[in-house]
This record gives sequence, structure tokens and C-alpha cells, in this order.
Amino acid sequence: MKIKEGFLLREVGGTSVVVAVGDAARNFNGMMTLNPTGAFLWRELEKGGRTEELVKALCGEYDVTPETAAGDVERFIQKLKSAGVLNE
Repeated sequence: MKIKEGFLLREVGGTSVVVAVGDAARNFNGMMTLNPTGAFLWRELEKGGRTEELVKALCGEYDVTPETAAGDVERFIQKLKSAGVLNE
């Protein structure tokens, strides 16, 4: 999976936000605000990480069990899919 072209993660006033630029801005209105965990996962997805890799990275970055990380990753991926910002 990878973030679609035209979606950028930026820091604005200490908050992580995703904005659409170029052609992506025609179909995506507004912006998404991410918490630190969401911003971490976003950066991993920019590299084209698979679900298993995201879970492993999350466990390495935060003190969570693989089961908790897997649930968090799945919910995050579903939200990104619903927003239309993720390529599979």
C-alpha cells in the first residue's frame, strides 16, 4: 500500500495535517488531522509499507502488543481508504 500522489503530510502549528495538492485537490476537499501515531503510520505508508510491516514498525516505535498494533493499523488503513487517499 502507498499514499496516492498529491497528498502531503505537513506540520502546522505543531499539528500533523494531510492536504491535497494538484489533481488530488479536485476530488479531496479539506484536510485530515493526524495524531502522532497516525503521522508515524502515514510516513511508513509513504514508503509503500505492507500491513505486516506497519504493525512491526508500530511495535518498534511504541510500547504496544502486536495484537493492539494490528487493530490500530487496520482501523487507520480503513479510514484512509474511506477518504480515498490510499493505493493498494
